[in-house]
Parts: sequence; C-alpha cells; structure tokens
Amino acid sequence: MEKYVQEQPRDFLAVATPGAGKTTFALTLASWLLHHHVVQQVTVVAPTEHLKKQWAEAAARIGIKLDPEYSAGPLAKDYDGVAVTYAGVGVRPMLHRNRVEQRKTLVILDEIHHAGDSKSWGEACLEAFEPATRRLALTGTPFRSDTNPIPFVTYEEGQDGIRRSAADYTYGYGNALADHVVRPVIFLSYSGNMRWRTKAGDEIAARLGEPMTKDAISQAWRTALDARGEWMPSVLRAADQRLTEVRKAIPDAGALVIASDQESARAYAKLIREITGTKATLVLSDDAGASKRIDDFSGSDDRWMVAVRMVSEGVDVPRLAVGVYATTISTPLFFAQAVGRFVRSRRRGETASVFLPTVPDLLTFANEMEKERDHALDKPKKEGEEDPYAESEKEMEEANKEQDEDTGEQDMLPFEALESDAVFDRVLYDGAEFGMQAHPGSEEEQDYLGIPGLLEPEQVQLLLQKRQARQIAHSRKKPDGEADLLELPAERRPVVSHKEMMELRKQLNTMVSAYVHQSGKPHGVIHTELRRVCGGPPSAEATPGQLRQRIAKVQEWATRMR
Repeated sequence: MEKYVQEQPRDFLAVATPGAGKTTFALTLASWLLHHHVVQQVTVVAPTEHLKKQWAEAAARIGIKLDPEYSAGPLAKDYDGVAVTYAGVGVRPMLHRNRVEQRKTLVILDEIHHAGDSKSWGEACLEAFEPATRRLALTGTPFRSDTNPIPFVTYEEGQDGIRRSAADYTYGYGNALADHVVRPVIFLSYSGNMRWRTKAGDEIAARLGEPMTKDAISQAWRTALDARGEWMPSVLRAADQRLTEVRKAIPDAGALVIASDQESARAYAKLIREITGTKATLVLSDDAGASKRIDDFSGSDDRWMVAVRMVSEGVDVPRLAVGVYATTISTPLFFAQAVGRFVRSRRRGETASVFLPTVPDLLTFANEMEKERDHALDKPKKEGEEDPYAESEKEMEEANKEQDEDTGEQDMLPFEALESDAVFDRVLYDGAEFGMQAHPGSEEEQDYLGIPGLLEPEQVQLLLQKRQARQIAHSRKKPDGEADLLELPAERRPVVSHKEMMELRKQLNTMVSAYVHQSGKPHGVIHTELRRVCGGPPSAEATPGQLRQRIAKVQEWATRMR
C-alpha cells in the first residue's frame, strides 16, 4: 500500500501467496483511490462466477457497492462499480471499454494469469481496459505453462534471453509463513501396488513412485484414484483420522477432496459416507447452486466437501485444514492453487495437511512450496533444454476449466483399473522428508496422523524428527520378517536428500531405458530382473546403495551386449 501510494503507478502487479490477503489490499486501495477522487468507479474482473460474488460481498463490507449481476446498460446510481468474469469481458469488450472511457476507473484484475487463458480473453481485456485510469493486477501464481502474454504485465529479459513477468510487489509463501499469515503445510504421501489392463488386453502391475514411462505413471496414478480399488478408501480413512486429530485443536476444521471429474467426485462422496457415517458436501459445477453449497459448507462445521476442480482457485473456505489431492492434473499452477485452499491461517499455530499420491511431479512441487516463480514468455532457446514448468497446453486448459462438465475423456483412454492398495510412504515438510514406508493402520502411520493440529512451524519440524527417530528405533527392535516397514531396516538406510534420491532413480531409469532399446525387453522385465539379481524392494523404496548397485548391474549388462 505504501509503495503504491508513494509511486502512484497506472499499472501495478501484486504477487502474493494464496491466503495472504490480496482481496483486502485491493479493496483498501480502491477505497483510498475513490476517497481521493483519483477514480470514480471500480471494475473487478474475476475468473469465476463464484469469485465475482465473493468480491462483491467483500467490497460491501468496507462500504464499496459492486454489482455482481451487471450485464449491460447504465449502472444503478447507488453502485460504485461492477464485478464481472474474464469470460464476460471476452463476450462484450466494447461495453466495458465504453464504461471505462465515460468515468475514471480502477480495474482490479484478480488472478490475472487467467487473462492469458485464451488469445480472445487477453485481447478482450486489452481492448476493454486499455483506457482505464488505474489497473491493479493480482495473482497468487504468476507463472503459466504456455507462452501467452498476460495483458498489462511488464516482462523483463533475463541474462538467458528469456522474458519473465516482473512484479511490482511480491509477498511469497515463505514471507507469509514467517509472519504467521499462512499455515505450514504437511504433505503426507502414499504409494502402493497398482494393477491395470491396457487396451491391448495386457495386465500391468507397478508400484506408485517407481521409475516408469510417462504413460505408465499416468495409468498407475489413475488406478490409485479409482474409487473401486483399495488406495482411495485407505487414504480417505487416513485423512479422516487426521481431521479428527486436527479438530481437537480446531473444532470446526474441514476437509476437501479435489476430484478429477463428476463420476469420481460422486464415488468419493459415497466412500466418505461409508467411512465416516456422515454425508459429504458435493460441489459439481460452477453454478449458483454450487456457490451456495460452498458458502453453506464454509459457515457450517461439517467435516467433508468433495469438489471438481473449481475449488482449486480463489474460493475462500478458511476452515479447510485437511486436503486430499485426488486429481491427475500435474501443472505447477493448479497444484499451487489447490494447496492454496488449505493455507489461509485464522489464528497462530494452525497447520494444514495435504494427502498426495507418490507421483514424482507432485513430490517436486511439494518440496518447492516456497519457491517464487515468474511467468516466462519465451521457451528456452537452447536445443534440447526443457522448461521444467512448461506442461502441455492441453493439460493447462484442463486445469483452468471453470466448468466441470464430463469430457468423456476417461472413456477414450485405453485403460482399465483392476486393483490397488495403499502404503504410507513419507511426510514432506519445508523441503525435507520424514518417515519410512508403513502399512495403513500401523503404529508408524498413526504416529504421523496424530501430530497435533496447533503447532508453530519450527515445532512441526521438531515433532516430525522425533516421530522419525521413534519409527527407526521401533523398526530396529523387530526381525526383518516381522517389521511393518516395507523396506530394509532403518539402520541400513543412510539418510540421503530427496534431490539425491530423485537423481539416483532418474539415473537408473535412464540406464534401463537405454538398455530397453539395446535388448528389446520391456522396462518392467528389466526392473524385475534387476531386483532378482541384486535383491531388495522396488526402486521407489530401494536404498541409495541398492539403486547404485542396480545402475552398476545394468551398465555391466549393456557393456556385455556390445
């Protein structure tokens, strides 16, 4: 606010982590600009119908009246402005341009990365708001997976020749955590054995988290999320147990499952009813009824809500403290927005817990929670160099869909989930990893699910270290055959960072891929052979020593074939 008042810029981009108070800042600024007659009216542009109404309600609380139902014609005299969606501006840009030209206007562009969703939306925003007196752009995630420029955002070229968005003010998750504005997030990761059938009729078995091709990861992941298997019920049971623990300190704490599609959402709601004996609130699409269901849930003390996509951005239910990431969308943008639903802090010491499948992309995002990222306008220029955040545009469109219509894509994919089970894998917190694999319902898993709901960030770290030490001591006392852990006893598992483990698994996978071409054998056959010859568990649970041993063995085979 100080920076803005001092500089009085026409365009201002504020990047702040979800839950940090972007709405409060924007409306405080709007009030100041109206009071000082810098502007005469306000236009808020939001991504969804629900958010549009939320803005109007928030503005009313500080005496600014916005019309969320505005569609055309002159505005009623008692309103200070309008709240519209990007899609609405896309349909009638000239209507909004005329309004902006007639009176001095502040335009607030909420989650402005959406203005780059489609070329037409970006062009419509430029056309409609180019004459505006002031423009305030807000986002929790300025990075996009595509290279569509975002209107009214300044891009600066870096030393690598890539133009990136330049924010006027940035307040990241790390800052907000230090200021006790947001909650620390504990990620609980679950792996397990998956079995599915391909279109060709082949049955494939794999372990979630093991090195696999992109297609196999996708199919193993979707097998885990199938409500008919054992993975989802086990994870929902664990998440409900975690919610019970959190509610001892935060009595109205709620939980949210983010589902991929309507069919899955209904199936998860049914599972929750079977597990808990109480009904879950089901939010299926971004319509007026859905908005009311979200508001009702927000104001109640009900335990569970299941939603498709739309709750991943900007929807404000501050009591959400436990989440289950049950969607196959793997863009950093969607993940950050989804996790953003759980980080809004109401009082000091509240923690958030998010349950995830053990999928490499998701674990990477979880480990990089505090990293700031900007929107890159150019693809990396070096040949063969990949932008780690440049996911396919199709996936991006999927992540940003406002409606949750059934696309029918599930029927088109050549795949049938057969069975799955869940294994508690590890806890990720503040870039570090804790715990070792354990069966659902075991003492080891209960230890982590039972972490108190009210803790300072440094206490979370300390407690996780203690839990891990206890788990290691416990596993040492048992003979190998009886240990609940699904890997070697802890003393034979040296502590290696997440990054080093990822590198070792990646190296093994690269070597196996190279040997696939040389030998003509499938990936799975080679991994099984390596386990038979070298011993030990699947790669996802192997120790660094076992991974190095397998790398050496596959190198030896490849050399022999030459």
